[in-house]
This record gives sequence, C-alpha cells and structure tokens, in this order.
Amino acid sequence: MTERTADSVIPARYHRAVVPHIMVDDAAAAIDFYRRAFGAREEFRLEAPAGGILHAEISIGASASGSGSGAESGPGSVLMLGDSAGTDETYAAFAAPASLGGRTTVTLHVFVPDVDGLAERAEAAGAEVVEPPTDTFHGNRTVILKDPFGHIWVFLTHLEDLSEEELGRRFADAG
Repeated sequence: MTERTADSVIPARYHRAVVPHIMVDDAAAAIDFYRRAFGAREEFRLEAPAGGILHAEISIGASASGSGSGAESGPGSVLMLGDSAGTDETYAAFAAPASLGGRTTVTLHVFVPDVDGLAERAEAAGAEVVEPPTDTFHGNRTVILKDPFGHIWVFLTHLEDLSEEELGRRFADAG
C-alpha cells in the first residue's frame, strides 16, 4: 500500500479555505477537550483581563512532536476560539451554542488521515457520535460528531477523487 501524504488525504481546494472562529462557554475546557478528542495542538492564547480566554488558536490534524497522536505532519487546520461570556460590547454579538438552545449555525469540516481512529478517540473523550464513520457517495469516509460545547464536527478521510458526473450519479443513486 502506498503512503498517504497530506496532499492525498486533504483535497487541495480545502487547504485553509476559511479559518473558523467559534465561541464557547469555557474555552480552556474546550481546548483541553479538542486536544484529547481530536489531537489538537494549542498554538497560542490571549487571556482576557477579567479572566477567561479572549482569543486562542489551535491546529487540528497537525503533528505535535512526540505526541503519538497519529496526526499527520504539516500545519493542520487552524481553529480560532474564545469565551463567549465577555464584558466587552464588541463581542456581544458572538454566542455559544448553549445560548442558542443547544443549536448551532455552523458545522466544522476537517480532513484527517484516519477518521475511524479519530472517532474512537473523540467518543472516548466525550464527543457524541451523531453519525458513525461511513464511506459516503462523495468519495470520503465520514463521521459526524457533536462536541460537549454544542458544535457539530464532520471529519473526513478522502478515499477517491470523483468527476462531477460521477458525483452526481452517486448522489442520485444514494436517493
């Protein structure tokens, strides 16, 4: 079997297309969860003067030297996050899913080399499996997870490249 590289498991059009910035009710706990569940690496954090985290950045799918997490080499996908309960009026428009009745308006997609291993680790760390790992019509193995902070994650391992025609045919066949 040939070695899978970052270029083969993450389609080029998804390399750092958009950097999401999510809000949570406890950013420090979220960073710890993402580290345990998804193999995330904390890049940096800015503490808020009144306490909590004003802004932090993590990488998911990046290798952490000696971590043994099985994550791929390279920079990974960047995610920005912070505590939603700030006193600054500038941030009053940002909300965590808990403040929306547990609903969210965003789903986060991340390509990883081993979606099955990630799903097992994430579930053991406390993620809810919404849809178990499955080979999908669009040429990816996919799992859908809900983290303890209310965010929905779709992790994918790229299996095959499809033409637009083949994708349309498979979509129609999937019903």
